[in-house]
Amino acid sequence: MDLRYLVIEGNIGAGKTSLCQKIAKQRNAKLILEQFADNPFLPKFYKDPERYSFPLELSFLADRYKQFKTHLDNFDLFSELIVADYFFMKSLIFSSSTLQEDEYRLYRQLFDIIYGSLPKPDLYVYLHKSVDNLLENIKIRGREYEQNISFDYLKNIENGYFKFFKQQKDLKVLVVDTNFLDFVNSENDYTNLVNTIFDEDYVKGINRILF
Repeated sequence: MDLRYLVIEGNIGAGKTSLCQKIAKQRNAKLILEQFADNPFLPKFYKDPERYSFPLELSFLADRYKQFKTHLDNFDLFSELIVADYFFMKSLIFSSSTLQEDEYRLYRQLFDIIYGSLPKPDLYVYLHKSVDNLLENIKIRGREYEQNISFDYLKNIENGYFKFFKQQKDLKVLVVDTNFLDFVNSENDYTNLVNTIFDEDYVKGINRILF
């Protein structure tokens, strides 16, 4: 498969950023990582979701758009590889799980205006892990503001992703069950996963791989 624009996503703690970093280094690709660590609303949101969900989602929407426009406007998608650890649609998936109905309607109007102007990836990879495994990964990496993330919150995000996948008719989506893969520490697991991504061709819609 001739990939020029690859997106790798997953729920919180799925390992998407680690995988993107390894692929970019191996293949000398342009790397786009979501800039969330400096978002002032994120720690506040995890402590008080009802109060801070709307400003958080609006700030993410603006930051993601700015970042994508900055990188993609100055990048040759026809001759180089770009790897990103998020897709702009992520804004809609998370906001649908965090916002109240009236807030979401307003947010969706803003999102739709922006989304149509951005290029779509050649392949969208979703790293699926069980919520229990996600919680364990979150605990291990030790970000203080993530330690109160609940099982239900992660499950709602997972449901949002799968609802999104079912609506995609013109996007190649590869869902990879990574519950038994350690692509960060096992070179064999990493190689098998990368070969699955790059050496196969996939149809538009949902494609599933179980290791």
